[in-house]
Amino acid sequence: MAFALRKRAPKAFERAADGSMTLIEHVRELRNRLFRASLAIMLGFGVGIWLATPVRILLSEPYCSLDASLDPVTGKCKFVQLGVADVFLLNLKIGLWVGLIIAAPIWLYQLWAFIAPGLHRHERRYAYIFTALAAPLFAAGAVLAFFVTTKGLEFLLNVSGDDISTNLEVTRYISFVTNLILLFGVAFEFPLIVLMLNFVGIASAKRLLSWWRVAIFVFFAFAAVVTPTPDPFGMTALALCLIALYFAAVGVAFINDRRRGRGKEVYAGIDDDEVSPLEFDKDPVVAGQRVDATAPIGVPEPIAKPAPIERRYDDMT
Repeated sequence: MAFALRKRAPKAFERAADGSMTLIEHVRELRNRLFRASLAIMLGFGVGIWLATPVRILLSEPYCSLDASLDPVTGKCKFVQLGVADVFLLNLKIGLWVGLIIAAPIWLYQLWAFIAPGLHRHERRYAYIFTALAAPLFAAGAVLAFFVTTKGLEFLLNVSGDDISTNLEVTRYISFVTNLILLFGVAFEFPLIVLMLNFVGIASAKRLLSWWRVAIFVFFAFAAVVTPTPDPFGMTALALCLIALYFAAVGVAFINDRRRGRGKEVYAGIDDDEVSPLEFDKDPVVAGQRVDATAPIGVPEPIAKPAPIERRYDDMT
């Protein structure tokens, strides 16, 4: 007995990839994915509000670990609140950031599922690799930001002297720490840009290695501008980490070039301003065979006149 096999309907990803999805269906899919991402962020925001106070205490550790931050009477770390609702608004802000981090796997997946059908298979593979490297690099930058904040605050508070009592305002301090974490995390993503330039074929590993002097100068200048504290500890730590990541990315670029066989082309070892070598052929040029003349073309026959059209039929039939 024969059974008819039911044909599987194509998924939305397959229909979007092959171009069979209409514009209205694309808009509807975008609406659904935005709704799911917004719902995940709202749920994460609820969890972030619950974790706002522990996170605020964690962000206060670089300052509270210093002796200058302790109250001489109670021995506790004290901040100043200038407005009545400053701490409440600060908890809402921290809760939103924590909610975005908690819901990141969901809203990032929704964004990727909408963009991925328009990419080629090798482009999607590169996106997986870069995404897997971006999170650890950002976390490493955040850890370095905590270290730099501790050393920077210790330097700045010791400059004020013993005759001055320093009390930090809580909202400005938390904004200072979060901005520093964000800047350091984004700066640690620079090696991914170097790898992207190499993977797409814009710059080879030898070309990237030849830029090491310019790269070191740019890293120190960037660290001097981005680091909010005037002490040399943060600038030096950020610049050295960026230099190490740059050379690590160049090493990966060398491996990628060797795997793809780059540098073995005919003119690979010649600089852009160098003249390519010419090969002189000393063999004599011999005369070719004689070509006979072609016969003249005859006069074409006259074309017969077309038959009259039968008026009982139209032009289509």
